[in-house]
Amino acid sequence: MRYAICFTPTPSDPLSQVAANWLGRNVFSGEMVEPPAIRGIGIHEIAFHTAVPRRYGFHGVLKAPFHLAPDVSETQLLRDMMRFSGSFQPFRIPRIEVARLHNYFSLVPSVPCEYMHYLASAVVQHFDRFRAPLSEAEIERSDPDGLSAAQFANLHRWGNPYVMDEFRFHMPVTGPVNLVDMPRIEQALRNVFEPVLAEPVTVANIALMIEEGTGGPFRVHSLHPMGKVSARKIA
Repeated sequence: MRYAICFTPTPSDPLSQVAANWLGRNVFSGEMVEPPAIRGIGIHEIAFHTAVPRRYGFHGVLKAPFHLAPDVSETQLLRDMMRFSGSFQPFRIPRIEVARLHNYFSLVPSVPCEYMHYLASAVVQHFDRFRAPLSEAEIERSDPDGLSAAQFANLHRWGNPYVMDEFRFHMPVTGPVNLVDMPRIEQALRNVFEPVLAEPVTVANIALMIEEGTGGPFRVHSLHPMGKVSARKIA
């Protein structure tokens, strides 16, 4: 079993509901969802292109999946997450948009969000004591030969190449897409998501996600509200 610390909107947020429909799975309940009918792209093609993010559920990773260190417990992790989340004030990402990252698509802030970058860096550092060291097999799966010097250092120090200065917040909505299919998939994504991207995204919770068995899907175990009780009312 692995854990991950992420951001995802609340279950009632329209963005969560649209993302669950697109990916074909609700990250909170784990239930499969019938994909939407979209002109120009069939449901089987949607299922193919969303296979990777469907397993992980709709989220933006803050601390990548990790095994618990042998000297800590899930109870301790949950207790620490409650304390930690209360020390950060909720904030808003003014706008997010569909964007191509390498050969896949994600939802990303239209302009870099310093608050999210700071939160992610703090999560990586604060919860590192809960992370078991990477195995040799896990290091190899990260393709260390293809990493930059900074990414390689991050991999060995924090268990993930893409943290600190290498971090870019994103919420994946496809797996790899062939170059020839990209324009059509991008248009489908815009048709599906843009109606719910007009409003700012409120970041008022940190999610603990858990992998269901080895190699199984991830689901939200718990949401940990940010800020003191009075401050949470802005969300």
